[in-house]
Amino acid sequence: MRRRPEPVAPPRSGFAGFRFPPDVNMVAVRWYLRYGLSYRDVEELLTERGVTVDHVTIYRWVQRFTPLLIDAARPSRHVPGDRWFVDETYVKVVGRWVYLYRAIDQYGQVIDVLVSPKRDLAATRRFFIRVLEHGRCPTEVITDRAAAYPRVIEELIPAACHITEQYANNTVEADHGRLKARLRPMRGLKRLRSARVISTGHAFVQNLRRGHYELGVDIDRQHRLTAIFAELAHAI
Repeated sequence: MRRRPEPVAPPRSGFAGFRFPPDVNMVAVRWYLRYGLSYRDVEELLTERGVTVDHVTIYRWVQRFTPLLIDAARPSRHVPGDRWFVDETYVKVVGRWVYLYRAIDQYGQVIDVLVSPKRDLAATRRFFIRVLEHGRCPTEVITDRAAAYPRVIEELIPAACHITEQYANNTVEADHGRLKARLRPMRGLKRLRSARVISTGHAFVQNLRRGHYELGVDIDRQHRLTAIFAELAHAI
């Protein structure tokens, strides 16, 4: 006698267990990542639209759905260019300054970010390994004159030309300002994980708005981000 195949359960939705509908979750996460709003600001804006939700719940939504959105969009992301601008800046977590490594390409795509309590050889190597996972080895890497960069670049991408000339890295340094403007209303972060999620989420939205994904390409710029979040909600 043949055994009947076991039924395959459908994949569990990323929204399972949440009381509010996905469109409410998505608009809250989109507002928070896109604009210089605090969680309480988002709470107030939702209340004005008839949705009563606590700011702590909005925090949980951001922490939960931001990585899922990034993963869902990954197949549509453009391959980074071959010129990388790499630098680190500072963010405050629990009252202490930590380092935020960031890399962008010549087209303005944020390739990756890494939050690290230390600025040392191990953190620099870890960051470059992450960035190299995005698909293309660069032909040129522009950094400041921090001692760790030459060693890591020689080890991981020896064929790349390493440039450390003064002002050559202004592109990424100017780009730091956009992230800093986003973090300013938050008055500091409470956990390293929050810093990681928010910095990667900010880079994700920035890349979407700059057209570095094959998403929403036929939609006008004013409505593109809303449409992309709605499309990605179906994928998670």
